[in-house]
Amino acid sequence: MTEITLRRFSAAAVQHLRDSGYSFALAKIFAARGITDSKQLDTTFAELLPFDALKNAREMAGLLADAIAAKKKLMVIADYDADGATACAVAVRGLRAFGAQIDFIVPNRFEYGYGLTPEIVQLAAQSFPDILITVDNGIASVEGVAKANLLGMQVLVTDHHLPGDTLPDAACIVNPNQPGCAFPSKNLAGVGVMFYVLLALRAELRLRGSFAVLAEPRLAELLDLVALGTIADVVRLDQNNRILVQQGLQRIRAGRACAGINALLQVAKKDPARVSSQDLGFTVGPRLNAAGRLDDMSLGINCLLTDDASTALQIAAKLDALNRERRSIETDMQENALAALEHIDPKDNFSLTLFDETWHQGVIGILASRLKEKFHRPTIAFARSNNGEIKGSGRSIAGLHLRDALDLVSKRHPALIKKFGGHAAAAGLTIAEANFDDFVTAFEKVSGELLDASDLAQRIETDGALEHAEMNLEVARLLDEQVWGQGFPAPQFDDDFVVQNQRVVGEKHLKLRLGTKGKLIEAILFGHNEPLPEHIHAVYSLSVNEYNGTQSLQLVIRHWREVMK
Repeated sequence: MTEITLRRFSAAAVQHLRDSGYSFALAKIFAARGITDSKQLDTTFAELLPFDALKNAREMAGLLADAIAAKKKLMVIADYDADGATACAVAVRGLRAFGAQIDFIVPNRFEYGYGLTPEIVQLAAQSFPDILITVDNGIASVEGVAKANLLGMQVLVTDHHLPGDTLPDAACIVNPNQPGCAFPSKNLAGVGVMFYVLLALRAELRLRGSFAVLAEPRLAELLDLVALGTIADVVRLDQNNRILVQQGLQRIRAGRACAGINALLQVAKKDPARVSSQDLGFTVGPRLNAAGRLDDMSLGINCLLTDDASTALQIAAKLDALNRERRSIETDMQENALAALEHIDPKDNFSLTLFDETWHQGVIGILASRLKEKFHRPTIAFARSNNGEIKGSGRSIAGLHLRDALDLVSKRHPALIKKFGGHAAAAGLTIAEANFDDFVTAFEKVSGELLDASDLAQRIETDGALEHAEMNLEVARLLDEQVWGQGFPAPQFDDDFVVQNQRVVGEKHLKLRLGTKGKLIEAILFGHNEPLPEHIHAVYSLSVNEYNGTQSLQLVIRHWREVMK
């Protein structure tokens, strides 16, 4: 049975926030997310961490300024997810604005795999660049950087992934997670790292007097891209990331987004004036990611680089079609996986590892995420690759740092994992297909050592019950305006309700009218078309429902159970 737990908060913090002008509802919500002072909620540029604390940012700025002055050819080596795509767009747009000669290349997931591999270096060399700039990759590219050095190309690494035991021999590395970096926010996405490099470059060019003849670019114009990549990569939203996201959202809402983001919102039927961080994560991000999952992320990057609205809309329509295809493939794979699990009880294990030769390599990450959510176990899904290899994509729960777990497996069984990398919550790896069973055993053993039974219990954290006066459209709008995401979760509440009316809409959703505290409230339960009992305890979030130009309050039911009366 799923346990519903109340997020804890400091009464003193609530009072301080109330004294600063926040409503009681918002004060409780923010206090439960570790906010003790209203200054921590300031999302103005004045609170943005300075680039000086980011190791090697000034050094890389100097190298880039020299390269621009010498008219050297630069080439961005991108990654094939939304963070990599937005980081590439920020790099190309920003460096071009500073006068650089720059192009990009992005590895095709199915031909080259991830990162600056020797094969990608060889491909890049055909365009004769002087300098390669990695975005959202490169910290583990020891062989690729060595190959570039051999071919006479300088490599500048910008990345945010955790480093391995050996750093690549690059000319310069900017990564908040590299050894010796004192940058207070270790949670920058790849796009955030590239944005900071541009901040440092602008400062360097100011010192050199470059803007006496060149108009100084407004880097704030790139923040819509920074916001999208930061949310889509599901990095922790500390204050610094919330500033980047909030400033980007404000640009989008004000109609100042790039043509590509506007087009992606248009095909998703989202109003830019009301866009939220959830829209970026669940609507725009997946459409951009679809290019890298099923086709070639060059399509997504070109959508973000064009300034022509018509071209952007044409590309966005293709991305939307790819996303629909991705959803269809994902549904088939999920049904296949659940069928395979009919004779296995995942609750008997600490982990879940699956492989099917028919699965699509570009969708296994989403499959792993869905299964992790359903069974609350660290989950790795594998698909067949080339040369007798299979590639896995994993998602983890709060109690297990996935990359560290894979590192432990690799140290105990040096020949088992050919390569791996990632974060605490997500990671990728490659193994020989013949070694799948051995990997399942090794990963389960490590998971069992790092987790205990309490880690595997299904829990839903809520912000408790809303007072009668707080359950209104104004509070829903206030919550919509905030930046929510990883590490700063969107609020959800729980309470008892009486189901006064219910009907199926769209064949698979329940439209509800619920009674609570003497009032009737409209609600929706997605993906469920069976009747609910009369008395329920529900976990819900507030939403603004818009119909025929009229806004009203609607509860979105996230979880429910019957209450016996």
